[in-house]
Amino acid sequence: MLSEAARRFAALPTAVKLFLILTAALLPIGIGLVWTASQGIRDADNVLRAQAEEQARLATRGVESLIARNALALRIATNGRITNSEESCSAVRQSLTVTPAVAQQFELETVDAQRICEVGSVPETRTLPLVAPGAIALRVLPNEEELTFRVGVSGGMATGALSIEELRQAAKEAAPRVETLVIRQGPNELPVVTRSAVETGERRFTMSRWPVANGQVEMVVGTEVPVITTGDRLLLLLPVLMWLIAGLLSWVLVTRLFIRPLKLLQRSVAEYEPGDAELLLPRKLGPATEIQELRDAFARAVTRVEQSEHEMAGALEGQRRLVREVHHRVKNNLQVVASLINIHGRTAETPHARAAYGSISRRVGALAIVHRNHFAEMEENRGISLRPLISELAAELRATAPETARGLRIDLDLEGANTTQDVAVSVAFLITEIVEFAMLRTPEDPVEISLRRSSELTARLTLNSKVLNPDEDGDREKVQFERIISGLAKQLRSTLDRKLGRYSVELPVFPER
Repeated sequence: MLSEAARRFAALPTAVKLFLILTAALLPIGIGLVWTASQGIRDADNVLRAQAEEQARLATRGVESLIARNALALRIATNGRITNSEESCSAVRQSLTVTPAVAQQFELETVDAQRICEVGSVPETRTLPLVAPGAIALRVLPNEEELTFRVGVSGGMATGALSIEELRQAAKEAAPRVETLVIRQGPNELPVVTRSAVETGERRFTMSRWPVANGQVEMVVGTEVPVITTGDRLLLLLPVLMWLIAGLLSWVLVTRLFIRPLKLLQRSVAEYEPGDAELLLPRKLGPATEIQELRDAFARAVTRVEQSEHEMAGALEGQRRLVREVHHRVKNNLQVVASLINIHGRTAETPHARAAYGSISRRVGALAIVHRNHFAEMEENRGISLRPLISELAAELRATAPETARGLRIDLDLEGANTTQDVAVSVAFLITEIVEFAMLRTPEDPVEISLRRSSELTARLTLNSKVLNPDEDGDREKVQFERIISGLAKQLRSTLDRKLGRYSVELPVFPER
């Protein structure tokens, strides 16, 4: 595992290595600075959230104090003053007049919720429950945009109402930064404070819920949590930024002073091709004298390599001429041998001897054809082309056929494919054996030779003739024929596919260009 990590690290560019090393060296300090900065940001955010929650609590307390103050003032003013006459409201109103910051609109009812009298405009109170002396009940009336409260006193009940404006003023006086305040009671909601229609900048809000009057109603308060600005974060992360800037500055300096000149030098060397007039190296490679000395060393090394290549090219040309001469002489010698065999064959006394000479001549001719094609193709170093080889071999076989097979027809259907000399020799001998066997046995029937690519690296050679019969119980010549072509197929590292009237074999060939 460690060796694999070391190998991957060694494969990285030098600039990346330097940056990783500096990062690892300064990592403990960086971790400490990041932790300190993150903790500072979290603490600041917690303080801001606590301040927002305090604003919500103050707003709730302000509204709750307003409700309690009005309920208490109304209870004190009405306690013992409820009678079944309009004079009760006058007495209560006179008592409330001297009480500061309380509502001046109320309604007095009997213990069974029958209205006695009313001062101001009090909403419908039939939805409020009956309350005992000392108890209080609240009801949210969103249609009238008011919050009503009913207190129980001696001899009856008193009901008051607080408008949205009064509730909003109490909330804003207690918490000026409150953004939203909604009083809920079941499905009923009374929006006391709402956000402004136009808001600019990034704002973050937090919502909190506060029960009031033993949970009779609930206040949902939304306060704005001040956002930590980018400047504040940068100030808190200044040590981390200094660490990053130090690492990046080191990386930039090394890249500009060392890596970039080396890449320029590498590009110039990579663009140089053998045989170019001159190796053009950049003149300006920065202030590092070592890189300039490296440039001069490259120039000297390339000069020496060019001199060595010129010497090797001369030696290689001499060797090529020698090999060409050897191949030329071998080809000529094979042609001389084939000519001598033909001369002796024509002067042979018996038909059997002439047939033997002809058979040997055809095989020597096949080998000469392979060698001649190899000599023609070796200059380009792309192997032997099978199509011209087989075409020339078929012409040679027709030319050297005995008198009884002069009319033998050889049909060719060949695709272009190149292969090695060893494969070409086996292919030439395989075709020679089968065509000779056909011309001696059934000279009146044609022989078809086809070559088709079966894949990128293989081709299929197929010979069709009526004389080919794998199940025939042949004579000694047939057994010898089968043994020979089986051996040739093994030299091709393939299995000879024998079918009635058709023998085929797979050949290794070069990929198409």
